[in-house]
Amino acid sequence: MIYSIVKYGDPVLETPAEAITEFDTPELHKLLDDMFESMYAAKGVGLAAPQIGIGKRIAVVDLSVGEDPSQKIVLINPEVIHREGSHQAEEGCLSLPRFREQVARPFRVTVRAQDVKGETFERTGEELLARAFAHEIDHLNGRLYIMHVSALKRDLIRRKVRKLVKNGEWD
Repeated sequence: MIYSIVKYGDPVLETPAEAITEFDTPELHKLLDDMFESMYAAKGVGLAAPQIGIGKRIAVVDLSVGEDPSQKIVLINPEVIHREGSHQAEEGCLSLPRFREQVARPFRVTVRAQDVKGETFERTGEELLARAFAHEIDHLNGRLYIMHVSALKRDLIRRKVRKLVKNGEWD
């Protein structure tokens, strides 16, 4: 099932997500399959459960955008345990379509998470993978990438979104 992507302005995006406590259930497997399918349909490389309206600490990442199944990463209850360096690049978000900004993120990020069976693992990513890990974990903590840009740019984006909402163009 392809979920609609929740847009900026929905409170679920700015609320910390709840931890997953039950693993390896048919419901969890289905949700993960649906998250990957929804992410691919939106042409994204990462998706956090709050972005489909589900306030749970689950994120999926696939830098190949569905081209290479071996690149699918499931992060349940993830946390960043190590950051290294800095990397500036343009960043966007499925929940903030039409907007892209330069954002500084760590060059290398190590996360600790659980897989679908509840097994804990650590994974290190660099450049785009590090950015995706940091971006999706921010979502799970109720933060969007615009929190990493200047207050002036953030205010400009908020005003543009309000105008889009007013004109009925932010569905």
